[in-house]
Amino acid sequence: MTTRRNRPVPRPPEGTPPPAELARQARAVLADAVRIARWAAVERDRDRDRDATSATQRAATALDLTPAQVRAGWDRARLAGLVELHGDTARPGWRLRAWDRDDSAVLRGWVALFDAWSLVHPAPDDVAPAAVAEVVEAFPQVLSLLQLSAGPVPVPALLDLLQQRVAELREERCEVAPDGPRPQPLPGPDSLSRLLDWALEGLAAVGALTLGEGHATLTPLGNWAVWVKLEQICVAAQSPAGHIEQSAEDMLRGCARLTPGPARVEYRAWLAARPVRSAVAELLAVARGEDALLRGLAFEALRVVGAPAEAEVRAAAEEVSLRPYALLWLAEYEGADPDDAPDVLTREEATWLWVDTAAAVADHGESALLVRHLESAVQGTVPALLDEVRAVGHPRTVQVLVALAAAHPDPALAKAVRRAAFQVHTGGA
Repeated sequence: MTTRRNRPVPRPPEGTPPPAELARQARAVLADAVRIARWAAVERDRDRDRDATSATQRAATALDLTPAQVRAGWDRARLAGLVELHGDTARPGWRLRAWDRDDSAVLRGWVALFDAWSLVHPAPDDVAPAAVAEVVEAFPQVLSLLQLSAGPVPVPALLDLLQQRVAELREERCEVAPDGPRPQPLPGPDSLSRLLDWALEGLAAVGALTLGEGHATLTPLGNWAVWVKLEQICVAAQSPAGHIEQSAEDMLRGCARLTPGPARVEYRAWLAARPVRSAVAELLAVARGEDALLRGLAFEALRVVGAPAEAEVRAAAEEVSLRPYALLWLAEYEGADPDDAPDVLTREEATWLWVDTAAAVADHGESALLVRHLESAVQGTVPALLDEVRAVGHPRTVQVLVALAAAHPDPALAKAVRRAAFQVHTGGA
């Protein structure tokens, strides 16, 4: 922990433009996507028809673009988080609202597009999907070569590296599953060359590199993005106390001792080392457990996951014990200020969350924290709080009230809380 906290903030490679200039370049790459997203937001507020073809034509006319440009811009807006799909409804994303004032939001949006480069430019139809997937998996190595070269790299050199990396990946898979089906032969030189061209064109389309006569060069944005990805791998590899290799529950218990900033670094390191879907499932499994402290920390880790966790969190909102946490997560994800997010909870949900948080404090905190937690209740008086706490039916109600009665310095209030605990325990009114 000491080593991690004293680790200096890494500096980008020499010659990398400052964040403001990188954000300016990212805004230029996504200019059409932003225009389309803003037009769509205005049309949504006007409650216009939802026919996609009609909307595309109207957008093309209004923005002086072709329908193909509108469709491409809409895909970019969606991939960059400028718009968010909720079922059949598209809503403006929080990045769109922050676009003109928040450079970090712009860069995160562009990196999301960079990560999705293989979706921007359709792969050749006559190449097997498995071969396309192998090239996508192998391409980070190609990007690393481009980044380390700090200049133009001949396409033949990139092709040699790509072929070598695809072969290595196939060999690794055979070692893991020696009894599995034999892999198909490597794509021929012509197919692999076409897939390399496709990948380079896709990355050029998102502004990550430029293509010259027989060579490719990372743009400043692309160079910075590859450096960021490499740095994330280094952070994951340097995770203290082995948290990166631990289960979600053990990792969260370790993070309970950290302040929010270092804890978020730890969450990112842990998440970077595993597939997103399984990581989200593991965090939600911990949240369903009996430890209220880990429940809260699990949703803090899910905030680091962001958009890929939305569907699972939205489903979790149907579970009583997770609903308040999930609703707060969704409110913040959709752009609400964290201070205003609790407004989305009903009085009953807020009371449930108050009891759950009190249970976490009672289990892991100090008596003084539990007394201060009493002041955070939405109810104006202690009798009103006790009435609603008894009605909400939280399984830890009795333990919380007993702990609060033992901790509170006011004898009269402590007596009232003990009486309420006894009534809940015996099933009285």
